[in-house]
Amino acid sequence: MDVEENDVCLTQICVEAANNLLKSIDETVDPCENFYQFTCGTWLKNTKIPVEDTSTAAFAIVQTQLTNNIIDILSSTSSSSSTNIDQSHAIINARRLYASCIDEETVEAEDTDVLLSFINIQLGGWPILQGSRWNNSTFNISNQLLKLFEYGHQFIFSVGTIGDDQNSSANIIAVRDLALSIRSIYESENPITIAYRQFMYEIVLALTNDTSMINDDVNATFELEKQIAKYHWTVAELVAHIDENIRTTLGNLSRTLNVNFDFVNYLRRAYALANVSLVNEDIVLVMTINFIRNVSSIIDHYSSRTLQNYLVWRFVLSRIDQMPKRFQIIQQNFFTVLTGTKSQKPRTTECATFVNTLMGFAVSKLYIQKYFDENARNQSMDMIENIRNTFIDMIQQSSWMDSISKSKAIEKARNIIEEIGYPDYLGNENLTKLEIDYAEYNLNSSLMSNGLIVYQLEMKKNIKMLREPVDPKKWVIPPTIIEATYTALYNRISIGMVIGHEITHGFDDFGRKYDKDGNRIPWWTNETINKFNERKQCIIDQYDQYAVTIDGTEIKMNGSQTQGENIADNGGLKEAFLAYRNWVRLRGSEEKKLPGLQKYSPEQLFFINFGYIWCSKMTDESTISFILQDLHSLPRFRVIGSTSNFAEFDRVFGCKPGQGNSRVNKCNVW
Repeated sequence: MDVEENDVCLTQICVEAANNLLKSIDETVDPCENFYQFTCGTWLKNTKIPVEDTSTAAFAIVQTQLTNNIIDILSSTSSSSSTNIDQSHAIINARRLYASCIDEETVEAEDTDVLLSFINIQLGGWPILQGSRWNNSTFNISNQLLKLFEYGHQFIFSVGTIGDDQNSSANIIAVRDLALSIRSIYESENPITIAYRQFMYEIVLALTNDTSMINDDVNATFELEKQIAKYHWTVAELVAHIDENIRTTLGNLSRTLNVNFDFVNYLRRAYALANVSLVNEDIVLVMTINFIRNVSSIIDHYSSRTLQNYLVWRFVLSRIDQMPKRFQIIQQNFFTVLTGTKSQKPRTTECATFVNTLMGFAVSKLYIQKYFDENARNQSMDMIENIRNTFIDMIQQSSWMDSISKSKAIEKARNIIEEIGYPDYLGNENLTKLEIDYAEYNLNSSLMSNGLIVYQLEMKKNIKMLREPVDPKKWVIPPTIIEATYTALYNRISIGMVIGHEITHGFDDFGRKYDKDGNRIPWWTNETINKFNERKQCIIDQYDQYAVTIDGTEIKMNGSQTQGENIADNGGLKEAFLAYRNWVRLRGSEEKKLPGLQKYSPEQLFFINFGYIWCSKMTDESTISFILQDLHSLPRFRVIGSTSNFAEFDRVFGCKPGQGNSRVNKCNVW
């Protein structure tokens, strides 16, 4: 088909986008048979996973650019020409944290002095280092867990403040299990368990000359961890038992749990660390109660030496990234077995991520000032409204919802609060809120010391939330963690898909249980729930059939575990496409074609772009971990699953139901 030259977009953005797609598409594959392979086949063939990563993706360049920008703004130093922002307490300390992280010379010179001093003075020593000299007379499991909690470290179980799912205007206390690793890893001896014990042994050996009891202590510590892992809930189990959380009060907690460990006293003392006094009427949500009971029983049967060894080991394990190079090399040797990575990421990358995770809103302030595209924010606002209205149309047209449920669903869709770009306070010159939020951050040149300070402050923030008013518009995740810096050409596809995906989450198997105000109360009729469950089961059965083969072994997806994300993927794609088509209609003309891709219509390019954003490769180790632990399907099945259910995809590519990428019995929730 001939295409006039003025029908082809030749801007730099279009040329770059076309070049990326041309290097990704495999035209030897029929899109109707395997759309993921068609879209990503050439990219998959020519792309290698970086040695320091467990995976890579076509859009990894976006995250790389974001990280490089963060490195740039954190590396800048104040000068006489510095702005008011540069002189702010929050920004100075964010840059100070970054400087302490990349200063490997100081990390090496300080060695393990700060770490061992903390272990000996605050934690009562580490038996595995002290051999028979360790004194167990003062050991108390509750005191030890509390001291670790004070500095932002929780092991065995977790306590903290969360939003009340039955009253979105209040916060409550939560008690739950803490993830270790994949439970199945511990079930039998394998290369990972062998490497893990060797990892522990080598870390300890690098800290002491007393080797008299190391082997016995390592084996006992591992055995305790193995017993704890036995009762750890998998992601699939958490999803299956999501409705089994127990709501009680502090006054009734001991009766509810029925364990020897005094959780009531522990919670009172934990919250007192941030000057929060608990009362018997405070609501406590107990999650994974069987884990709490079983692990509490385990604690009762292990020696103080083994418990202390385990807790301090988990603490040290969490701090290895802030330790000298020789410890990180030992850790990397273990990671090679666990994840398949061959080397560490660059120090600047690790440090940028570290600071962004702990002081994200301070980092975001700098990022917005230098890099944020205000026009993109305005376009996203328009896009959200367009996709929201599209979803409302889908609700109105649904054949399985009754009128009462439809009305309430539409009300909820209209009530969704959007977070676009950044919270308003980060976009103006007023630094008051930022300075208040980071007022207690007084950091120095010691990375290990700074880590202890910041984790402690983060813990206090969470504890104080219990008595603070709930702000429904408060941003929880900093913009620089969720920033989607895609080019303008991709916005309608990638950003549109993300927006549609997130809106749909409010109406998946979990989100549907919350009303327009975020309260967990029934608002669908039983008839609508039953019809929803039928459609949900179709999605579960579909994704249960997807599988990958690793080393000759077929590993199937878990449709129940991933159902919420799959429902959101399917709904999100439809919303984005229908909203895109509406945008074209209002615009009055089709978009221009891309150079070298003139054979594809704009609607076909919409789907090709959608497939392209999920082009990815993972190490075998990472793939297995992803399948077992992630709520999402593997990227290839996110593409195949949602396109094979969409009749508009069939129309656009001329596919016939029954072909590999077109289901005869399509699963449609939204």
